[in-house]
Amino acid sequence: MTRVTAPLPRRLGTFLLSLFWAVLGLSQDASPQLLAQMDSLVLAAPRTYAEIDLVLRPIRKDTALLNTFISKAKASGYLDGLAYALNQKGRVYRGVSEYTEALSLFQEAHRTAIQAKNVEFEIYGLNMMSVVFRRTEAIKSALDYSQEALELAEAIPEPSTGIKRSMNVSLNSIANIYKLLEQYDLAIEKYRESIALDQELNNKLGLAINHQNLGECYEAQGLLDEALENYDQSLAFNEQIDSEKGRVICYYSIAHVYVHQGRTQEALSLLRTSLEKAKTLGDQKIMATVLTNLGWTYLNIGEYAQAEAELTKALELSKTYHFPSEMAEANKFLSELWIKQDNYQKGMAFYKEYKNFEEETNNNLNLRYVNDMIQRYESEKRASQIERLAQENESVRQRLRKNQTMLLVSGIGILLIAGILYILYRQYQLNSEKKLLTLEQTMLRSQMNPHFLFNSLNSIKLYIINNEQKNAVHYLNKFSKLVRKILEASSQREISLAEELETIALYMNIENIRFNDEINFTITVDDAIDVHQIKIPSLILQPFLENALWHGLSSKEGEKRIALVVEPGEKGFINIGITDNGVGRDQAERIKQNKVLKRKSVGIDITKERLANFSKDFLNSFAVEIIDLYDGNNAPEGTRIVLHIPIE
Repeated sequence: MTRVTAPLPRRLGTFLLSLFWAVLGLSQDASPQLLAQMDSLVLAAPRTYAEIDLVLRPIRKDTALLNTFISKAKASGYLDGLAYALNQKGRVYRGVSEYTEALSLFQEAHRTAIQAKNVEFEIYGLNMMSVVFRRTEAIKSALDYSQEALELAEAIPEPSTGIKRSMNVSLNSIANIYKLLEQYDLAIEKYRESIALDQELNNKLGLAINHQNLGECYEAQGLLDEALENYDQSLAFNEQIDSEKGRVICYYSIAHVYVHQGRTQEALSLLRTSLEKAKTLGDQKIMATVLTNLGWTYLNIGEYAQAEAELTKALELSKTYHFPSEMAEANKFLSELWIKQDNYQKGMAFYKEYKNFEEETNNNLNLRYVNDMIQRYESEKRASQIERLAQENESVRQRLRKNQTMLLVSGIGILLIAGILYILYRQYQLNSEKKLLTLEQTMLRSQMNPHFLFNSLNSIKLYIINNEQKNAVHYLNKFSKLVRKILEASSQREISLAEELETIALYMNIENIRFNDEINFTITVDDAIDVHQIKIPSLILQPFLENALWHGLSSKEGEKRIALVVEPGEKGFINIGITDNGVGRDQAERIKQNKVLKRKSVGIDITKERLANFSKDFLNSFAVEIIDLYDGNNAPEGTRIVLHIPIE
């Protein structure tokens, strides 16, 4: 469709007049003036978001007025204005959780931007679609659109303020996806990049959102003071821009930290305020989150009737709008609620529902695919940077070719050498990362071997068969907590010694069922050691304990003991000793040779490789010492393993 345009002076004059009306706010009061304002905008046909937003900003939340402008833009073929209005209408629907309608509008806006050859609105539309997919937990699509938007923006040599704002949205969206995948360090890095852009643009809304997200990352890592600091900063920015939605999110986030800190009454007050404000906003996802947090808080202080009421409301709301994460959370807390009241039947029913929704959420996230996408994105980003550098170097070579032939040859040679060195360096990095990933995967398989899982569940099944419900639930809780800890630890390069000891205690508790509680397992920590400050590779102690159980104690008669002792070592080291009173290594080897089915343990070898990798960042290297123990008659009386782990 051809659009008739006015001569340039007339177009500029009418557009400046419309801007004057927008600044004075007259469009909100007089309908004829507003219609005239729209006509002036269509006639002037500005192309940037900032110019169009200056006129239409007062009506961007009014779908009826937006529809009027959409009709005018379509009739005149004003594609840039049409893309703006469609995006704003989509944002209105997204704000009230009407995601299907919102996505349809964003897709139409994106197609319109491509037709108009307007890169700014094309990037904007991609970002808007990514937000919808992220909120509906279609993470693969969300990451695709955010990456495409960021790549388009970064390809522009001198981006405008509008493009920079879109880059910021893309960075924030990618960081949100990293956070959803529990890649908190990557997420924090992206949020900080986004905050730097926000500060450059003086974007207080962006600063409010990014500090809120930073707080959630720190809270997930257990850093409550840092989390609270960022939530307070976010709240301050939301107060400055008078964002009611932002305030609600900050309130329930601060309340969540308060519950962890034992400040439950302050938390309840904030959550009740949040609930009333959320009802006014009409954002169903926020309401479901607030109700869940409110129920969880009542559960923590033992007000079970109130907790049940709020959690039931949250569950019903989440089911109505299909929020898998909120459904999982509500079912989990309802399961805890009934178990605390000794109603194990209801507790198990809600627990099963929780696992079902958790599985659905995990399936939606498609973790393996998305992690591959993350790696692909980072690689493509670096490749794009190299390509741009190569183009710049080619331009320099063309200018020098006329009079500096020898210099050109030298430059090409240096470039080739740099490229080869970079490729070799990247190859070395990739090989190291691949080796580390392989070790972590092999370690996880050794921790979660089928024999352990089957035997543990079989032992719990016997309690159920014998109608020992309390024991069954007790050990099932321990087993599920152990599996969760193993899975969580497997995604971290290092954890605190306190977390490792807690995981080991759970593991030994489960294994002891199969030994009829014959094993006396003790953990002793020297007072001089702060187990919360010392970091070690995750899950390194279990292979040594498993070795002691199955090679040292499984064939022993009588009293069976394993003692784990943590004590200071030489300067820069701690020593972790694992002592059993088993049959000794020689006897264990003879017994193993006589078995038809030989149990091959690779866990210790994997652990040594992981410790070697871990030690690269320290002044000293690790050491593993194996000591055979003998009594006064030189008869074997067990084995002691000592791990010398560097801490400086």
